[in-house]
Amino acid sequence: MTTTERVMSTAKWAGAAVGIAVVSYAATVATTWVRYGRATAPAAGGRDALLDRFMPTYEVSVSHQAHVAAPPDITLAAAKDHDLFGSAITRGVVRMRELVLGVRPDDRVRPRTLLALMLSLGWGVLAEVPERELVFGSITQPWKGDVRFVALPPADFAAFAEPGYVKIAWNLRVEPAAHGSILHVDTRVATTDPVSRAKFRRYWAFVSPGSVLIRLVSLGPIKREAERRARRLAL
Repeated sequence: MTTTERVMSTAKWAGAAVGIAVVSYAATVATTWVRYGRATAPAAGGRDALLDRFMPTYEVSVSHQAHVAAPPDITLAAAKDHDLFGSAITRGVVRMRELVLGVRPDDRVRPRTLLALMLSLGWGVLAEVPERELVFGSITQPWKGDVRFVALPPADFAAFAEPGYVKIAWNLRVEPAAHGSILHVDTRVATTDPVSRAKFRRYWAFVSPGSVLIRLVSLGPIKREAERRARRLAL
């Protein structure tokens, strides 16, 4: 195969890959739009009493989990210490959102660990079970380019209903399992009025693929770090 043929072959496959990605993205957007507001309650084994306390009803629910060969306390500690922006994929997704919404990049120096980063961005801790679970929450207007997260006192979060906002609650939860633990990352979203619902539905349809991708690519590094810590302690 000549150099020209190799270049043409590479270009053809690259074009095919881009085409598949575009079609997949479009299908995900359409599905998310159609299914919006149809979040179903988890099965009994997957229910979370803390999330239920702060957001018993919701329009969006996204759940991920991973088996980790490490005790629950080590797994949760690794999750809290995770460097979210250490991933090129995460940085790329965030940058794409900035470009689409015409937002200047956030050049403020932020903490690198997940817990400290979330607090610096405005999220609040709604509840904590030591070595088992952390629940974060905020109110926001994510369709605005310069998105701001505002923490509420835990006692006020569930009842907050001021029009014009989205309420988001999400957690890091670990439970014992055979040969280690299960890490759960669950996110719930509820809007406070029909106008906000319509705005968020449009926004979520287009950003949900990237948002879900960030969560998925975070599980691997957390799992590896927790297992590394467990092996070190076992020596």
